[in-house]
Amino acid sequence: MGRTFFIACFSVAAHRLACSHLHLLLASPPVHPTTIMKIATFNVNSLRKRLPIVLGWLAQQKPDVLCLQETKVQDSEFPLLALAESGYDITYRGMKSYNGVAILSREKPEAVSYGFDDGGELEDARLLRVVIKGIPIINTYVPQGFEIDSPKYQYKLGWYDRLRKYFEKHVSPNKPAIWCGDMNVAPRPIDVHSPEKHLKHVCYHEDARRAYEHTLAWGFQDVFVKLYPDRQQYTFWDYRAPGSLEANRGWRIDHILATAPLAENCLKVDVDVEPRRAKDPSDHTFLWADFSV
Repeated sequence: MGRTFFIACFSVAAHRLACSHLHLLLASPPVHPTTIMKIATFNVNSLRKRLPIVLGWLAQQKPDVLCLQETKVQDSEFPLLALAESGYDITYRGMKSYNGVAILSREKPEAVSYGFDDGGELEDARLLRVVIKGIPIINTYVPQGFEIDSPKYQYKLGWYDRLRKYFEKHVSPNKPAIWCGDMNVAPRPIDVHSPEKHLKHVCYHEDARRAYEHTLAWGFQDVFVKLYPDRQQYTFWDYRAPGSLEANRGWRIDHILATAPLAENCLKVDVDVEPRRAKDPSDHTFLWADFSV
């Protein structure tokens, strides 16, 4: 009698435990594995001249997406075959000797768009948007501006205004999106060597910084500043200033920006200075960021 009663009680307890465990399994939300998306940007300053640097960096760092600016090659002469050996899908738009943008991605983009669509100058060799894993990635090579009293500088300021309106039309600040490239603006004093000497430089002048910040305020965050607010790190060292790299007299004018939902998931961002030390380098170097998506 006692043994039978014990077995019966044990069976009931085991059944309840199994049902409780099953209930927890059914009630628990499904676990979605997270993946890391590595985004990089690089003003290559003539792609055909820097092919060994680009191919070497792709092989070593294996980014999911690499945005290039200032490729300086028209589409008919783009080094597609040489880059195709890397295994990346390649989207590009360029012109002879100037400007030019390209995006290399491990996955084929779900959508591609070139330039502005506001009825003004197209600027398709400066603005390229793709969608990868459902995330819009906007690659820009913003005009430098030449001098603050030139029409080119006013064009640069207007370009930022057009870009903000482009964001309003094509992306949402409440959904993941990335904007990266050569912005030709050092936003803060820490982002340029000897800032007091560059107050009238087109990449540090107050109007350029204001235009950039206004565009940023639409809904993008600088992920480098978010993770390392007090770190001084440049991405550009001028050829025309001998010894600028060794003396670290540079500018942070290349940026990776993300909307809030993605910026919150930025795990790491860094600048790889070594390609700037390579043979026949660009005057810029690679900036990259890891996002959990």
